[in-house]
Amino acid sequence: MPEFILSMLAVIRVFCQNRSDTALEVLALRQQIVVLKRKRPRPVLNSLDRLFWTTLRRFWSRWSDVLVIVKPETVIDWHRAGFRLYWRWRSRRRGGRPKVTDDIRASLRRLAEENPDWGAPKLHGELLKLGFVVSERTVARYLRRIRHRGDPGKRWLAFLQNHREIIVAFDFFTVPTLTFRMLYCFFVIEHGRRRILHFNVTRNPTAEWVVQQLREAFPEAGPYRYVILDRDSKFDATVITFLKATGLKPKRTSIQSPWQNGTAERWVGSCRREILDHVIVLDERHLLRLMRDYVNYYHEDRIHDSLEKDTPDKRTIEAKPATAAELVSLPRLGGLHHRYAWREAA
Repeated sequence: MPEFILSMLAVIRVFCQNRSDTALEVLALRQQIVVLKRKRPRPVLNSLDRLFWTTLRRFWSRWSDVLVIVKPETVIDWHRAGFRLYWRWRSRRRGGRPKVTDDIRASLRRLAEENPDWGAPKLHGELLKLGFVVSERTVARYLRRIRHRGDPGKRWLAFLQNHREIIVAFDFFTVPTLTFRMLYCFFVIEHGRRRILHFNVTRNPTAEWVVQQLREAFPEAGPYRYVILDRDSKFDATVITFLKATGLKPKRTSIQSPWQNGTAERWVGSCRREILDHVIVLDERHLLRLMRDYVNYYHEDRIHDSLEKDTPDKRTIEAKPATAAELVSLPRLGGLHHRYAWREAA
């Protein structure tokens, strides 16, 4: 600051001198500036220096002719930087729209992902009901930033849950025999009560054999509208044509996505854990007898968590008939499983 004041006093003194003295002084000063330009590093300019040159540029057209400390382009850059600072100050926040909080963003993202079919108006209305103060335009702006909405897996599960009374599924699973031959087990299961509608065993599964099994499973029109099947080559165009002719809409699962036919896959797992892992199958007839016994046990005795601790055939609750009644066990599947009941004392 003192240096700037001294410079201004020197300017006033120049106006009081004659022209020859002023010219000599300017010459001497220019020679010294040339010497200063040889110094390394170059002198540092402060804010007042920048203000002086930007102001001089505004009022004197020959300012660039006498400028040697820095390039004229540098002074122009200073002026533009000052202009940006000025407009930043003019554009500063003076109240206006409230800031969108992190809580609003997180809630909006959750609602958008859980409801992929909702647009900005419905999402905005739900946020208002939750007590958030936000405009619909803001919701629409943030909604465009969410590229992937919803989980396809959840959509598939929602479809199964909403249509389980009218959905059936079928599939194959294999069982080796004592002589290492492979038997193919075909079954049809409904989603509503988890009932096995049909079961059979063969050594040579073909599309024609599958169609015949489906004829036996659906002898007449029933309440079912959708059928879930995988991409097995045995389920070819012949099978699809028959399903459509019976009024069933086939829904194929994705490649390597057995979870999409989860009801059928869980039944296969139950078969293996509860009967097949404990026996050695002799032949096709032996396996068919075992599976018929298991299907009867599965329908009448086995408790299902998904059916609220009930059986597919709706097993009745047996109240204890008398204080002296005793609990008896009824073997099932050769004693692998049991059913329990009350028996009155003799």
